[in-house]
Amino acid sequence: MDLRSKIILIYGPTASGKSKFAIQLAKKINGEIINADSMQIYKEFKLISARPYKSEYKNIRHHLYGFLSVKKKFSTGDWLKLVKQKIYDIKKRKKTPILIGGTGLYFKALTDGLVKIPNIPIRFRQKVRILHSKLGSKKFFSKLNKLDPIAKKHIKTSDTQRAIRAYEIKLFTKKSMYDWFKNTKSDFEEGEFYKILIDYPREKLIKRINSRTENIVKNGGILEVKKFIRLKISKTKTAHKAIGIKEIKDYLNKSIQIHELIEKISIKTRQYAKRQTTWARGNMMDWNKIKSDDLNKFLKKI
Repeated sequence: MDLRSKIILIYGPTASGKSKFAIQLAKKINGEIINADSMQIYKEFKLISARPYKSEYKNIRHHLYGFLSVKKKFSTGDWLKLVKQKIYDIKKRKKTPILIGGTGLYFKALTDGLVKIPNIPIRFRQKVRILHSKLGSKKFFSKLNKLDPIAKKHIKTSDTQRAIRAYEIKLFTKKSMYDWFKNTKSDFEEGEFYKILIDYPREKLIKRINSRTENIVKNGGILEVKKFIRLKISKTKTAHKAIGIKEIKDYLNKSIQIHELIEKISIKTRQYAKRQTTWARGNMMDWNKIKSDDLNKFLKKI
């Protein structure tokens, strides 16, 4: 199997061993690794984002890790612009780009193109969020269905973020989010990609998440969040969504004990892993699914 001419995409839930696999693959096909994780871009989040250590790079070049301040705004569009340039640069040097991460929207933007929806003012968006808080998910979803019947076919009641996004887009642009999607196209041809989806057994993944969380908390994660708090970043910044920020704040405020802190972060991380798996089920049906136990077999075939 010759993958050297492809753009390799590797997706899987958090803690599924993506980084280790990507490095092993890069060694075999003369590849370089590009980050596709929305939290591992931040300089300040080395531990709580579970960013790979430089000592683990094994002389493989890594791109777009820890390059941005948490103070800066950064969108999927910003990532896509940078990543396209990285892909072109890597290919120009006769190497293979390997994108790895768990941020589904990044991969979707790369393979399907980015939806060019007009910027919606923050005040307008905030009003929609306030409306959602007042009504609750069920009533808000019912209101969304009346406003945008197309959205009903695509969004689950439990998908709060997407429901809010669909509502604000329809209200502001007078056009369904899914009508906007129809007009998008990737800068790359479908045949240029080789897509790998890591399938990791849930029970084993939970054990890995629990173990990793304990290591993060006990080996500097608390100090990392302390430093982040001192920066007094606006709560509108994406960095606040990082798993562990709220829980460590609660611990520092003496609302919870250390064992509760570890458990709460583990639960949040497990929930995130489940959402990543759900995303893959709905959006990555054409990807090459490889069971975690078969990754070494895959490498041997190359």
